Amino acid sequence: MIRAVTTPSTHSSAYRPPTRGTTPSPAVRARGLRKTFGYLVAIDDLDLTVRPGEVVAFLGPNGAGKSTTLDMVLGLTRPDAGTIELLGSAPDQVVQSGRVGVILQDGGLLDDFTVGETLRVMASMQPQHSHRRSGGTRIDDVVDQADLGQILTRRVSRCSGGERQRLRLALALLPSPELLVLDEPTAGMDVSARIAFWETMRDQTRRGCTVLFATHYLEEAASFADRIVIIAHGRLIADGSVDEIRALGNGALVTATWPGVSEKSLDPYLATFPTAGSILHTAVRGEHVEIRTTDSDAVARWLLTSTPAEHLSIGAASLNEVFTTLTSEDAVGASSRSTFVPPSTTSADSEATS
Repeated sequence: MIRAVTTPSTHSSAYRPPTRGTTPSPAVRARGLRKTFGYLVAIDDLDLTVRPGEVVAFLGPNGAGKSTTLDMVLGLTRPDAGTIELLGSAPDQVVQSGRVGVILQDGGLLDDFTVGETLRVMASMQPQHSHRRSGGTRIDDVVDQADLGQILTRRVSRCSGGERQRLRLALALLPSPELLVLDEPTAGMDVSARIAFWETMRDQTRRGCTVLFATHYLEEAASFADRIVIIAHGRLIADGSVDEIRALGNGALVTATWPGVSEKSLDPYLATFPTAGSILHTAVRGEHVEIRTTDSDAVARWLLTSTPAEHLSIGAASLNEVFTTLTSEDAVGASSRSTFVPPSTTSADSEATS
């Protein structure tokens, strides 16, 4: 699999360089996961590998099985079949040792505590070896990282949804984790808070932390992840870099300025296009025409030589368009026969697991 390789900083308290001559264990290795709830198959033969230092976005429509998968990865739910390792060990052992930081969608917070009290109580419960700095100093660090300084005396019950998420972020960072597992971490945050959150995550990855996150904000996956994993109905649908996933889109989008164009005036021109079968979809938006096609070069030449169109641009399918296509009912049905995985994925994954 083609992926961006992050070189961890040796200054991180979380980073532990591998012994010379050894290969570090994957941060996450799950094989053959299956989970059912009655007659419902929530997860069906799912494999997932996340390498040290990697940032992986875990995408899927509502009900796809993202949260169930993350619960199994963290040892909160037992799979009916399959195996899971975190950092080379059993999930519950690694989580209890403080090597994993977690943000869950419905992670419990004590409403009667203040933000500062919550941090102090949780810091007192951290394993002694989970971080090098003293409890008070570490709290100061995470308060800064999660921008909680102005609300330390506020009761949790009076915090907004975004403020609660920032508190969950601080709690996840308390043990200086090697791995962060995040389920919809920016839910409830406004735009500025989301930007600040991902800046904090970038700082963590520069220190060598591995990140696995589920989100429904596709732009977050596109801008932050080294790799995207897409599931639907509990099955793996696609796995690759952002560019590889985008390349799975159906055709390119040709956009042109066409003064006075309308759906009615466009039709006679389309009738003259020699390879009409390559045109998948057309749309008129004001004085612009959009053509989704499997032969962008031919469409571009035709627009420039046979129509009044000008100022052309050609772009690949957006991540949102690819996601919608891959998770459609037809695509999910086809995935029972084949999974959309770029060719580079298979060889790299084999190397990692050999």
